Amino acid sequence: MTDSTHPVTKPALNKDTRLCISLAARPSNFGTRFHNYLYEQFGLDFVYKAFTTTDLAGAIAGVRALGIRGCSVSMPFKEDVIALVDELDASATAIQSVNTIVNDDGYLRAYNTDYIAAADLLRSNALDPATPFLLRGSGGMAKAVGAALRDTGFAHGTIVARNETRGRALADELGYGWQAEPGDSTASLLVNVTPIGMAGGAQAAESAFTDAAIAAADTVFDVVALPAETPLILAARAQGKTVITGAEVIALQAAEQFERYTGVRPTPEQVHAASVFARA
Repeated sequence: MTDSTHPVTKPALNKDTRLCISLAARPSNFGTRFHNYLYEQFGLDFVYKAFTTTDLAGAIAGVRALGIRGCSVSMPFKEDVIALVDELDASATAIQSVNTIVNDDGYLRAYNTDYIAAADLLRSNALDPATPFLLRGSGGMAKAVGAALRDTGFAHGTIVARNETRGRALADELGYGWQAEPGDSTASLLVNVTPIGMAGGAQAAESAFTDAAIAAADTVFDVVALPAETPLILAARAQGKTVITGAEVIALQAAEQFERYTGVRPTPEQVHAASVFARA
């Protein structure tokens, strides 16, 4: 294993170079930069490329037929891809959603590393499962984080979602309560899994929870990855709260993918360096 300041020489691109890809409606540069950075650091004969597609079945058939080693899957393909793989890991089964496919000689095994990353962060921050929480959001990532909370023992939670149909369905599936808006509600753990605070979005300058709610909390978890310091995280830090950031989530889930594709586990320092490079 190498450190981020002393990379091993990477083989030149050749006929045996292994390919990993991502499939997304709107591909970003994060995965491409993150994975290729670590390939360089470890001297691995791999290359990573982002794609979009209007033919998911054809794309996954290509992964299988061409021996593409790994495939990251983003919205809107995370559920539709289930019918196209051979096996679901427990992480994907838990939420019936896939974000990672590993190809072993034409056999496609699917994972959800968002779920794995969220569960790992809950454990590594030593949060008490008896802690009540508010989780704002009802989309695919909210399902991953909510399932991670459930499966790490958090029994007292409320899903906050304006869309009653989706919000109630998620709450019922996970065994939590539902309400439409945060209102004056407080909890020891606040979790944002909405686009509120996301760079470039309509609510980029807003916080998903009020200063009063933050003051009453012990821990604030914001899944928004860009920027690394969202308005919610900045407010929580200013009040001395424990924070878990979206930057941590996206880096850890990518590291989980990297290990499954290559068999190599980067150190936390290498993951951090790759994440910083990917964001630059």
